[in-house]
Amino acid sequence: MNSTLSLNRPVRNYTLGSFKNPKLIEARPSRHQLCSHLIDFSKLKWFGNVNSRTGSSVQQQLRDYSGESRRITSRRIRVSSNDAQFGSFPNKGGTESSSFAEFITSERVKVVAMLALSLALCNADRVVMSVAIVPLSLAHGWSRSFSGIVQSSFLWGYLISPIAGGTLVDYYGGKAVMACGVTLWSLATFLTPWAAENSLLALLFARAMLGVAEGVALPCMNNMIARWFPSTERARAVAMAMAGFQLGNAIGLTLSPILMSQGGIFGPFVIFGLCGFLWVLVWLSATSSTPDRSPQISKYELDYIMNKRQKSHAVESKPKTKMIPPFRRLLSKMPTWSLIVANAMHSWGFFVILSWMPIYFNSVHHVDLRQAAWFSAVPWCMMALTGYLAGLWSDTLIRNGTSITLTRKIMQSIGFVGPAVALVGLTAAKTPSTASAWLSLAVGLKAFSHCGFLVNLQEIAPHYSGVLHGLSNTAGTFAAIFGTVGAGFFVELVGSFQGFLLLTSLLYFLAALFYIKFSTGERVNFDESGQYHSHHINT
Repeated sequence: MNSTLSLNRPVRNYTLGSFKNPKLIEARPSRHQLCSHLIDFSKLKWFGNVNSRTGSSVQQQLRDYSGESRRITSRRIRVSSNDAQFGSFPNKGGTESSSFAEFITSERVKVVAMLALSLALCNADRVVMSVAIVPLSLAHGWSRSFSGIVQSSFLWGYLISPIAGGTLVDYYGGKAVMACGVTLWSLATFLTPWAAENSLLALLFARAMLGVAEGVALPCMNNMIARWFPSTERARAVAMAMAGFQLGNAIGLTLSPILMSQGGIFGPFVIFGLCGFLWVLVWLSATSSTPDRSPQISKYELDYIMNKRQKSHAVESKPKTKMIPPFRRLLSKMPTWSLIVANAMHSWGFFVILSWMPIYFNSVHHVDLRQAAWFSAVPWCMMALTGYLAGLWSDTLIRNGTSITLTRKIMQSIGFVGPAVALVGLTAAKTPSTASAWLSLAVGLKAFSHCGFLVNLQEIAPHYSGVLHGLSNTAGTFAAIFGTVGAGFFVELVGSFQGFLLLTSLLYFLAALFYIKFSTGERVNFDESGQYHSHHINT
């Protein structure tokens, strides 16, 4: 098997048995050659002579020939995906990855693109009330305190669902739970105009139901990515999904005024609600909960995902998760607390910036926010861009031999220390443009956290990633409420926004140190009581 691959004739491999049976060769010649649509033969010249490892692999597989040509074809495709990778080269760490063209057109990217759209709708439905609250307050004569209650009613529901939703995700899978979640929050969004016109209690209930439904979004995203992506691509996949999450802020804040001007106060609620229903129809008809259940996936992609997942102890390699997770054992491990602390700090910073920075710029730098649409869009667009770049870098580090543990700690350190430094710069800024640059840098660097604690959930407990996400999300929601409300009291007590930003910066530093100390990229054994124990995975 050391001859040069020919571009002018079909590639065939025969066992000695096949030469003794010429009818097999004549009757089914296409079964004994690689499908032309799976290989671009013009690119095979890059590989020169087939090496001895490839030759020995093929010979070994042909010795096991069983007379079933379908299995021979499947095995030859597996050899090709592992040895040639269709135009990609082995990297320094010896772990091979699919080419960019294959990755971007693959079925798994279609899944993550749908997840990104759902998270964009999730945030757009969430922030539209922050735009509509001003005309609603004027129309109904609401006080500022009651307007705050209306806005916070979303968090009431969001407090309830993450743990229960995460448990359902682990048991039933991400596809079904995500479809139910998007249907429910789209219905709550669509019915918000009716609720606001008929009853204040109905309005509060609709917003709380929006929070309940959206509480399952991130656990579902984590569950689907854990099942569709090997560990060398998960950071990139999470970054793509979370890019949709961040762009949802920009979409909601910039499109809502336009939709209101054309369709009235309730225009954005109706449009976003209908978009959610449309998304559910596409999601149910075009995606599958796992790769092996997808009718559209190619044999090469399925083999690639399953081979990589077998090397990193795939989620499906274990019996179905118990309905009641082992909460006591989950909370007895310090890696769990590193994720809880990281999520809490991430949510604190996120909601403080989302809720108070417009007021900060208006009161400190006298920025007219009605004429500054760029202020709402630029930081979140920056977060989406840097998040994807962080995902690419994170996956590259792992493929080149850096341990998963070290990679996650690097990403999380940048995601916390970076915003901490940027917030200090924000407090010292003298002009609105300089302050906006520091704010965009802080928000952009926060996205590195998605390649830290957010991916880490799948790695330490793939069978309990949903409930772990729910636990950490609940802590994050408490931190968001405490930080958002506490900022107002702090400013009233001290009389300075800068002081609260410096406090937030200090908390970022402390959370980074805690994560570095106690986190791990190895699988933690949550099914046995006792001391900390882990299984090394793909480091």
